[in-house]
Amino acid sequence: MRHLSLPPHPARPARGEPGPDASPPVLLVVAHGSRDPRHAATVHALVRRVRSLRPGLRVETGFLDFNAPSVTGVLEGLAADGVRDVVALPLLLTRAFHAKADIPAVLHEATSRLPQLRIRQADVLGPSPLLLDALEQRLYEAGLGPGDKSSTGVVLASAGSSDPEAIAVIAEIAREWRRTGWCAVRPAFASASLPRTEDAVRELRAEGVRRVAVAPYVIAPGFLPDRIVRGAREAGADVLADVLGPAPELARLLLTRYDTAASAAAVTVAMSA
Repeated sequence: MRHLSLPPHPARPARGEPGPDASPPVLLVVAHGSRDPRHAATVHALVRRVRSLRPGLRVETGFLDFNAPSVTGVLEGLAADGVRDVVALPLLLTRAFHAKADIPAVLHEATSRLPQLRIRQADVLGPSPLLLDALEQRLYEAGLGPGDKSSTGVVLASAGSSDPEAIAVIAEIAREWRRTGWCAVRPAFASASLPRTEDAVRELRAEGVRRVAVAPYVIAPGFLPDRIVRGAREAGADVLADVLGPAPELARLLLTRYDTAASAAAVTVAMSA
């Protein structure tokens, strides 16, 4: 009797894992939220830009506080739609309390109630060369040009944090940005840490820097970004850039973080098949 040689069965994904033809994970952008309506409007504008860059990807937005829809509400809706795989991406520039505690707690609670959902938390956005590109573009939009770098000192003004890791990251970003040709780059903080924006501007003036610019290292307007603006104006900064907002560089960075998380999941599927 002749034995037929049958092709091997295709590898099956582990239970609960998506198959090779499954839809890509949904991208859930997790924003902090604010009572200031400009915050949510800016977040939604950024998410629209992300969707325009990746039309086939489902992108949702959830807020931790103040705004709707909530992260939990979005996840419940996704589960009801039959979605099984979600990448939750913190709309944060540093890995501080919200990324380490708030967001993991919300996602863990949702996973326990919605076991059909596989939820993974992507990395925060910073640091990244794309963020430096976005910061420089905002400064150029405010009136500077590449030829002004050697005569301009920049205050890198962030919201601030009590987390030493986050503060160290901001300081390192300032050092890295200085190496691209700016006369000086100094970190400043709107809360929790020192120096304040106005103090950093005055320090640069005292050191003889001819032109001082303030670059807010924040994504959307709100209470702390407004404090940065007031400090810059109070100290007489020559140039004040806008927040990062829906910058194209920021939209590309969101997709980079998403792709990294989604690819890591794909490797896990292949190994467990």
